[in-house]
Amino acid sequence: MNYVVTGCAGFIGSHLVDRLLIQGHHVVGIDNLSTGLMEFLQVAKQFSSFKFIFADCLDKNVLLKNISKQCDAVFHFSANADVKDGIKHTEKDLQQNTIVTFNVLEAMRVNGIKKIIFPSTGSVYGEADIIPTPENAPFPTQTSLYGASKVAAEGLIQAYSEAFNIQAYIFRFVSILGERYTHGHVIDFYKKLENNPNQLEILGDGNQAKSYLYVQDCIDAIFLALKKSNNTVNIFNLGTNDYCQVKDSVDWISTELGVTPELSYSGGKRGWIGDNPFVFLDCKKIGKLGWQPKFTIQQSIIKTLNYLRKNTWLIEVKA
Repeated sequence: MNYVVTGCAGFIGSHLVDRLLIQGHHVVGIDNLSTGLMEFLQVAKQFSSFKFIFADCLDKNVLLKNISKQCDAVFHFSANADVKDGIKHTEKDLQQNTIVTFNVLEAMRVNGIKKIIFPSTGSVYGEADIIPTPENAPFPTQTSLYGASKVAAEGLIQAYSEAFNIQAYIFRFVSILGERYTHGHVIDFYKKLENNPNQLEILGDGNQAKSYLYVQDCIDAIFLALKKSNNTVNIFNLGTNDYCQVKDSVDWISTELGVTPELSYSGGKRGWIGDNPFVFLDCKKIGKLGWQPKFTIQQSIIKTLNYLRKNTWLIEVKA
């Protein structure tokens, strides 16, 4: 099969590319390397069936050329995923999440491509009234520009599916952890503790409750859904059947590093504007297809931490 993967050099996208190539598929990867890294494509570059395109998906001509009639499906993983700093660059979420998705869909429409796989986010539920939050929960008031941009992208995908007979797979993730992880609380805490093992500042009050998922478990779920769900629009939550508090994660990380920092807190219940203090998705729908994550949240956090400890170059690159 022939696939296009946008955001191919990103954290999740690069793992997806590796999996597709190992399965014997041909992949055209597109990335502007604004957050992705060529180092994440070291495995992919060993395959003659991989072609890398350095480009921004805001360039419609690049998409029209590469999402060609030979393409069987598009894995659209290009996005700005920086929730916390969305208010510092208010146009980025709109451009890189919503407009780019429109550009991808337009290229698919013009070239007759009939399948898209899209990573959305649990942030679309805002501060949900229903916990655990199922796929059919009503969308409340949006609390982040990131979440709002993903809601808009989901809407475009569903509308194009209806209008142009495109099959869509939309996955609403919790935060993903694992190798090639580049932003989030694990890297933040690790950097702070490396700088000062005796002191750790935590954004929020430490009681924020979050669910996390290991990246390979995430990709397993995506491929299972592609195999077993065949609706026009297929929407799945992806997460673990548990959650932890930020202070639990601090304890696990500190124990693994052998440090006992004094903790300080800032920001109240939310670490920043748009920080949902309780994220816990109902994942029974994907579970009915036979999927269960192999790794617990604690195991995923420790695996991520140990990857960062072995790859300190990544800390410097993302400093």
